[in-house]
Amino acid sequence: MLILRDVREADLPVFFVQQQDAEAQRQVAFSPRPPDDRAAFDTHWEALLKNDQCVKQTIEVDGEVAGNIGCFLHEGSWEVGYWLGKSYWGRGIGTEALTKFLATIPMRPIRAGVAKDNIASRRVLEKAGFRMIGEASGYSPFRACMVDELIYELTEDHC
Repeated sequence: MLILRDVREADLPVFFVQQQDAEAQRQVAFSPRPPDDRAAFDTHWEALLKNDQCVKQTIEVDGEVAGNIGCFLHEGSWEVGYWLGKSYWGRGIGTEALTKFLATIPMRPIRAGVAKDNIASRRVLEKAGFRMIGEASGYSPFRACMVDELIYELTEDHC
């Protein structure tokens, strides 16, 4: 059973371990900090937990921390992001978590960026009603190169 709940400090070590997976890093492609820098991770999450404008939830599956999902302001637009531990991939958990999360937040339109070659995450967004509205490219610290990114948006028409 999947539930979304407030992030607890006890969840953070699990999130940190989940982001150490090299394949997951490659899929995500973009990060504001080095993935193995625990101090930067802690500083990032400390700021998130204090930020009342940022909605952040733990994705819990059968009592275990499966990942996290959140909504935040980025460059003047609301954006959603999520991370699932690799052992939870391919089971529909991302789609279920995103659908439940979107039902709890009023922000629209809401955007999401995804590496163009991250087919699984693109499918999650599309199943939740997001539509591709543009493309960009940016430097991926995980891949150490420029990566093409697709920009998705969910409007009130597709809630």
